[in-house]
Amino acid sequence: MAAGSFADVVDGARRQAFVGRRAELRAFADALAGRSPRRILFLYGPGGIGKTTLVLELRARAREAGRPTILLDGRELDPSPEGLKAALTGAGAGDVILIDGYEQLAGVDGWLRRELLPALPAGQLVVLAGREPPAPAWRTDPGWREVAAVCRLDHLDRADSADLLARAGVAAAERDRLVRLGRGHPLALALLADVALGGRVPETLAEVPDLINTLLESLLRDVSSDAQLVGLATCAKAWLTTEDLLRETVGDPAAAAEVWAWLRRRPFIVTRPTGLSPHDLTRDVLEAEFERRFPARYRSLHRIIHDHVLAGVRAAGGMDRQLLAQHLAYLHRRSPLTAVYHGLRAQGSAAVTPARPAEYAQLVAMVRRGDGDASAELAERWFAEAPEHLEVVRAEEGVVGFAYHLFCPTGSALEERDPVVRAVLDHVARAGPLRPGERVEIARFLAGVHEHQRDRYAVLAGSVTSVINWSTEPLAWSFAVLHDTAYWAPFFDYLAFRPLVAVEFDGRRYVGYGHDWRRFPADRWFDLMTEREHSGGTGPPPESALLPPPLDRAAFGAAVRAALHHLNRPERLAGNPLCGTALAADPAALRAAVAAAVDRLAGEPRGDQLRAVLNRTFRHPAPSQEAAAEVLGLPFSTYRRYLARAVEEVTELLWSMEIGTARR
Repeated sequence: MAAGSFADVVDGARRQAFVGRRAELRAFADALAGRSPRRILFLYGPGGIGKTTLVLELRARAREAGRPTILLDGRELDPSPEGLKAALTGAGAGDVILIDGYEQLAGVDGWLRRELLPALPAGQLVVLAGREPPAPAWRTDPGWREVAAVCRLDHLDRADSADLLARAGVAAAERDRLVRLGRGHPLALALLADVALGGRVPETLAEVPDLINTLLESLLRDVSSDAQLVGLATCAKAWLTTEDLLRETVGDPAAAAEVWAWLRRRPFIVTRPTGLSPHDLTRDVLEAEFERRFPARYRSLHRIIHDHVLAGVRAAGGMDRQLLAQHLAYLHRRSPLTAVYHGLRAQGSAAVTPARPAEYAQLVAMVRRGDGDASAELAERWFAEAPEHLEVVRAEEGVVGFAYHLFCPTGSALEERDPVVRAVLDHVARAGPLRPGERVEIARFLAGVHEHQRDRYAVLAGSVTSVINWSTEPLAWSFAVLHDTAYWAPFFDYLAFRPLVAVEFDGRRYVGYGHDWRRFPADRWFDLMTEREHSGGTGPPPESALLPPPLDRAAFGAAVRAALHHLNRPERLAGNPLCGTALAADPAALRAAVAAAVDRLAGEPRGDQLRAVLNRTFRHPAPSQEAAAEVLGLPFSTYRRYLARAVEEVTELLWSMEIGTARR
């Protein structure tokens, strides 16, 4: 076409708007100039990621270098050897061949690699651009691996996103919001720019349904089954999707394996060592659509994912446990700390691991910077005496954040000397005293290198360690003590923790946000959090959901003895103080718990005899204790001794279940 034609004007405008893709442009320039052995440039990525825009820019640069070009669109070609040969009729030895929409030619990919490309002159340069990753042979065959450069087109960074919007004419004051919404997706940014130039700058993607529909059409075009749809919804909801998780959400192990393989091939899904995750914009669009179209089903899916991850936290150990704890924390991305969780997930997050003794001095220095000398001295002494729950996050520059928890009673004299810990324990003594065997967890120190208690790595360390403690440890109380309450108060309000303690120390006011697990146990709390993951609700648990104040050991023992006497009289069990506690929600549950404890005596020394005594006395009672002794063939004094021991052992077993040191 002649210089100065309408097509030149369009190309000029298109090139004026082009941003980013520096690595791909560099690879093409090197191949074009003969500076590299590459002769094939394979570009792939999801719809709207900018493949066509890049192909047109490459064509323009080839022309500037004096190379003739042939541009083909796979959607307009006959996907057969004959069709491709016909399209390339007349191609010269120095031509640059560019094929867009290459996913449409998947059926001839093997033929193209075996016959068409090998027949081209050695100096020919070919660009293939499609949605799907290249077939394995492009990477595994030594010959093709040498001459083919495979480039996955990723989303634009913040600077290039802002540049794209600026070139589209969007005012500087409006760009940050659109960059946040567009999340680096070129098509989304272009559509948002068009909306903004029309005079309306949206706050959320929900305000631009046309944009969502356009992106959805690209994302859902290859979905051919309900199982695949569920797989996409799982990826949208979960931080990391594993095949194990898909087995639960899809429901069919064979179908889950197929969905896993299908998801891995999607160009908008990233395969990580620990699972699959979509790009943030893809996640936002899919989640908004699924929640809008299938609210009840999507809520059920969320619960399946939540329960799967929580069970994993409780069953796993080491690195697997902390990774699952991050997953569980990420499900709370509608909490007041949403921006932190999104940012950490986008960069792959980081591991939370035990501190090393050589790092203690650095952690003490972090406390000193943000909390003062007196707190730093206490931290140094605590780390030396009780380092078991000191966890850190490391980056290239070293430790970047940490969290430190105490489990009281520790047996240390520091409990009296640390005014913050003393204030917490004094509150517990007044409001809900510990019973023998119970513990109080205190998140005592939290800090990050850059923003102290607001540092994202401090948030990560605190969240992961707390999730693990709350879901796996038998606890009576939990507290988190912080002085940056302007930042943390909304988060603990979301977590249903209340500000229960305030103490002035070293010129700072520390607030202890606490929760009594005996009155609102962990399983009920996780149910509440599952609901808040949807609704974003706040505030303490409703009073009607709280269990009665916990019984002390003496009152508990009396209640067990009363329950044994009334095992066969449900109307009497209804008034037992153990009903409505963590041990038993109602009379039927209480009867079952006591009966199970009696049966578990069989595993103890002389347990069969003790169980027989309890059965003949309470479960299948003889007319009198004398008659029970006679049926059991025991002297009455021996029977009475066995009975007292059996009642005490059942009481002790139920007590250990009550305070969480034994499994139910």
